[in-house]
Amino acid sequence: MSQYFSNVPVIKYEGKESRNAFAFKYYNADEVIGRKTMKEHLRFTMSYWHTLAANGSDPFGAGTYQKPWDNEADPMKIAKAKMEAAFEFMNKLGIEYFAFHDRDIAPEGKDLAETNAILDQISDYCKELMKANNKKVLWGTANLFTNPRFVHGAATTCNADVYAFAAAQVKKALEVTKELGGENYVFWGGREGYETLMNTDLKLEQDNLARFFQMAVDYAQKIGFTGQFLIEPKPKEPTKHQYDFDVATVMAFLRNYGLERYFKMNIEANHATLAGHTFQHEVAVARINGVLGSLDINQGDPNLGWDTDQFPTNIYDATLLMYEVLKNGGIAPGGLNFDAKVRRASFEAEDLFLGYIAGMDTLAQGLRIAYRMLEEGEFEKVVKERYSSFSEGIGKDIVDGKTDFDALEKYALNHSAIKNKSGRQEFLEARLNQYILNEQ
Repeated sequence: MSQYFSNVPVIKYEGKESRNAFAFKYYNADEVIGRKTMKEHLRFTMSYWHTLAANGSDPFGAGTYQKPWDNEADPMKIAKAKMEAAFEFMNKLGIEYFAFHDRDIAPEGKDLAETNAILDQISDYCKELMKANNKKVLWGTANLFTNPRFVHGAATTCNADVYAFAAAQVKKALEVTKELGGENYVFWGGREGYETLMNTDLKLEQDNLARFFQMAVDYAQKIGFTGQFLIEPKPKEPTKHQYDFDVATVMAFLRNYGLERYFKMNIEANHATLAGHTFQHEVAVARINGVLGSLDINQGDPNLGWDTDQFPTNIYDATLLMYEVLKNGGIAPGGLNFDAKVRRASFEAEDLFLGYIAGMDTLAQGLRIAYRMLEEGEFEKVVKERYSSFSEGIGKDIVDGKTDFDALEKYALNHSAIKNKSGRQEFLEARLNQYILNEQ
């Protein structure tokens, strides 16, 4: 197997005093946090698309990334080179998992039959490399948004022929994901939405989307795919309004169509902020509803109104994220997938490693701080005390369902002197600062 990143060494943990750009300062894979190692807690995952397939282009300019296979012309040789580079990349970073779209790993052919044959050829090679390098698939998916055929959507298209093609593509992607031992399968509806209601049958589109999901569930059962199904919420971009707007919207959709028992959420940080939420909010909503499945790790730029997919470096966001993950009991069989790309001006191949190192260090330190917060229980105690009125007396009757409006009115008439307590938000934010800054 060829070497593609010969200038980059194996990335090792050197501690926070290190000034070596190609070393971890906070991520120590074997460090035990609680009962698990950092590696087991974080389940870091390489995104195939941003890491291997992206070229640095944007709406205003051509690609800038310098990839070792740029001078190759044969699409199949490029696909194999990217596959080999992916495993070298993961080995040097100590990453065990990767995630992919079907079109990330294999080019399209002249028709569906040829495309499927090409995908089989590449997936067979992938399986060999996975075995030789001890790597796993976190999740697979089908790209139902790049090709112009999906201009009106895939499962929500106005064209039945496109709907059938999308179904065939997901069928094949499910088969490949199963063959590669994928632990999850993700649906991201990049084109599943609308630009204007003036030409949209809203009910038909959502009904068809539900039918599509049910057929996917049925086929997975038919072929024995036991992985977790995930839906990835996103509010907009490329469509003006997507049907998977946020976690709450997706949950409502699934419950409306009786699909809630089959799906959990793959939540992305930048999608959360585009929906007007924090990443912690979206993860918390999923957690308390039992649908936290997996995480796409990145961050957006608050000064820009689109999905910038930057590597995460905000320690506050990382800490609050890991706080929720720990309260969830972990993220497995999901993981922390770096759906992130280096900036267009960071075009050298080595920059890919520097981006991952920054993100992995940030999440590792967030994990360490969050674990200490939970162990000491200070914030949990504050919450418990704040709602203590619901643990006794009339509050406990409310929680236990032992009261009604008549009884509550009678209680209120006899307890008119209400006294609230401060929420002390500023104090708690200062305490969070202490936890974070004392760990630097």
